[in-house]
Amino acid sequence: MTLTRSQVSDLLARIGRSPSRALGQNFVVDPNTVRRIAGLAGVGDGDRVVEIGAGLGSLTLALADTGASVTAVEIDPHLVPLLRENVEARGVRVVEADAMTVDWQALLGDEPHVLVANLPYNIATPLVADLLDGVPQITRLLVMVQLEVGERLAAHVGDDAYGAVSVKVDYWATARVAGKVPPTVFLPQPNVDSALVAIDRRPDAPATDAPYEVLFGLVRQGFGQRRKMLRRSLAGVVSPEAFECAGVRPEARPEELDVVAWGRLATCCSAHPPS
Repeated sequence: MTLTRSQVSDLLARIGRSPSRALGQNFVVDPNTVRRIAGLAGVGDGDRVVEIGAGLGSLTLALADTGASVTAVEIDPHLVPLLRENVEARGVRVVEADAMTVDWQALLGDEPHVLVANLPYNIATPLVADLLDGVPQITRLLVMVQLEVGERLAAHVGDDAYGAVSVKVDYWATARVAGKVPPTVFLPQPNVDSALVAIDRRPDAPATDAPYEVLFGLVRQGFGQRRKMLRRSLAGVVSPEAFECAGVRPEARPEELDVVAWGRLATCCSAHPPS
């Protein structure tokens, strides 16, 4: 059971609303797509799922069909009553909240959750980064995002899309593009393709034990001037001795370093600070 294009259009007409551009609302209106997403999420009886941006409940219903326990988060107060009407009879808990500011501890407790979401394009990158940084209860994510964003989230050294957020994801998790989604399944249709990105949190520890703040301070500064060699972009921050200690060439550019190399550089910076 899920919602079709005509049903979504009728529900919006009933409350006199159109999809909000400010909130990045592009509703999935293809039943096969939401069933595909629920299948790729790999959830079922006994699993706890949190969905962000549930909208009118199309994906929510597909997730509920798996037998998982679903918490649906929606920011738009105009949609929440319809969302409740569509999904609460299926045992879904609906929470009106902003995913960027919600108290995740209060929402999820200490139990592990899988996050499944069609994320608004304008918050996708910072939200995924914040969830990886601060919400360890979320052990897996399957997110639908703009294709370009998805490629960045899942990129590795040597990929054109590799950047600072790729390092952040790799620090906490493994990621891959699990599939692509055409614009035709949305209402309204976006101008770009979307990607489904599967992110699995590392079960034991981050990829490196380097000091976190030092590590990502270097990553931000390095990728902030990604066309420059590291000896220039990190001048005054990384000493020649630190480069040598880390086994990183000063002539390298930021996209040549994986998270482990960035970690060595951060650790060596503490041992060999600039003079």
